[in-house]
Amino acid sequence: MKISVIVPSYNEGNNVIRLAHRLQAVLESSTYLFEVIYVDDSTDNTPELLEELRLSDSRFTYVHRTNSRGLATAVLEGFRQATGDVFIVMDADLQHPPEMIPEMMKSILQGNDMVIPSRFVPGGKDGGLSWSRKIVSWTARSIARLALKRARHVTDPTGGIFAVRRGVVDGLHFDPIGWKIMLEILVRGRVDKVAEIPYTFVARDLGDSKMSLQEQFRYLHHIAKLVIGSEEDFRFWKFCIVGGSGVLVNTTVYVSLVQASLNIVTAFVVASIVSMISNFVLNNRFTWSYSKVDSHWARFIKFSVVSVGGILLSSGLVYALYHWLLVNYLLSGWIGIIGGILWNYSLNDSWTFSRKANVEGFLDVDSLNKEQPHHSSGKFKL
Repeated sequence: MKISVIVPSYNEGNNVIRLAHRLQAVLESSTYLFEVIYVDDSTDNTPELLEELRLSDSRFTYVHRTNSRGLATAVLEGFRQATGDVFIVMDADLQHPPEMIPEMMKSILQGNDMVIPSRFVPGGKDGGLSWSRKIVSWTARSIARLALKRARHVTDPTGGIFAVRRGVVDGLHFDPIGWKIMLEILVRGRVDKVAEIPYTFVARDLGDSKMSLQEQFRYLHHIAKLVIGSEEDFRFWKFCIVGGSGVLVNTTVYVSLVQASLNIVTAFVVASIVSMISNFVLNNRFTWSYSKVDSHWARFIKFSVVSVGGILLSSGLVYALYHWLLVNYLLSGWIGIIGGILWNYSLNDSWTFSRKANVEGFLDVDSLNKEQPHHSSGKFKL
């Protein structure tokens, strides 16, 4: 088995040779064939150092790009150049310890498609960031895990060090924005089994951080693009938008009827029915717009049954949490709302609006393999 280590670099002249020496020590003590590919966008003397490294050890190669296009596209360029069976990606700044490679490969050989060293599993440490950077990192992780289903069970989805089998990315199209290539692979790659192993994030001792406000906005753009490109994720968030509009409809009708002197209970029931109809129409045409098995009325009856069940479930949760477990009433209410949303979405998706043909929760491989126009240099096909 051959390992291809891919190292994106930008003005890391102080670190690329130090990293190379550590990689040599780790990889030469293993039984694997290996190559190390630096993909460099530097404007300093890093290319000269990489050329000296290449001449001294042919297992180390580099690609120097004169128009900087970001970390994610650098990794994709490394994939294009790589000849190994397993790709290992890490930064050039020594914050990702190359000594993790044996553990990563051990996990790959156990049958995992992707291995992610994590700072947030037992044994991991996040000691290399300032408190302000830790807050930014936590926010970025939380957004990814909330927005993308495939990132939900990964504790460190925004890290930059990971190992992936060649087959996970081979032949697929990627179009990343910014620097979080791991999320792109998690969502769009052929990833069935993911493992996380603990590691300690190391503080940078030489060179400057490349994080900027612009990169943070590009990250949000990337998340939005991944959500839209993921059928199930996009459908869930459309469902939430429709639910928000239903709250607005319910409130408007309820207040209007009460102000018209209608009995409060009657006004609430009427408002609930109107909002239920509104939610059904929008979900039928917007959230689940594909062709369905049942007739329009059958879907409406199912939708109503699910909605009533959601009300009973969320009400029961609130009652149990508040009266039996003595949970704060606001927290109880929020948990009840979340429980109702998950109930309504899962049953409507699997029952009310079921397709004529069974569909996987995520984009299937065939749809990912369809030819797409190459509008940007960031797109990748191995």
